[in-house]
Amino acid sequence: MRQATPADAGTVGALLHDFNVEFETPTPSAAEFATRFARLLEGPNVVVLLSEQAEEATGFAYFTLRPTPYYDGPLAQLEELYVRPDLRDQGIGTALLTTAVERFTSQGVGEIHINVDEIDTDTRRFYERHGFVNIEPGEDYRMLCYIREL
Repeated sequence: MRQATPADAGTVGALLHDFNVEFETPTPSAAEFATRFARLLEGPNVVVLLSEQAEEATGFAYFTLRPTPYYDGPLAQLEELYVRPDLRDQGIGTALLTTAVERFTSQGVGEIHINVDEIDTDTRRFYERHGFVNIEPGEDYRMLCYIREL
C-alpha cells in the first residue's frame, strides 16, 4: 500500500477506466484520465492510495480533500475505490480503506464522506462494516447526496 505520485498517473487512469467500463458508466479514455491524474497528483488536495502485488497495481482509493469550518483539518471525500475483479474478497478494499482512515486520522482530517448508489447493497454493507453511516446519531432519517452536472 502506497500513495500514488504523478508518475503513477497512467496506472491510476487505467484502473479508473477499467472501473467505469466494468460498471457500464460513460468514461473518458484511460489516457485522458492519466493526463488529468498527472496534474491532480501534483497538488495537496488529491490523495490516491495504490495497492500492489508483485509491483502490479491491484486497486486504488482516490480521495479529495477540502477545507471545512467544522474541523481544524480538512474533510476527505472518497471519490472512487476499486479493486480488480479477479482479486476481490481478499481484503484489498479493506486495506485501502483502513490505510486511508489511519493516515487521515493522524493528519487531522475531520471526516470522510462517501457516496454510494442506494441499490449497491454490497458496497453499502462494506462501508457500514467499516464504521461509515448514512444516518447521523440521534436522527431517524438517511442522508442523501444530490448532484447536478454542469
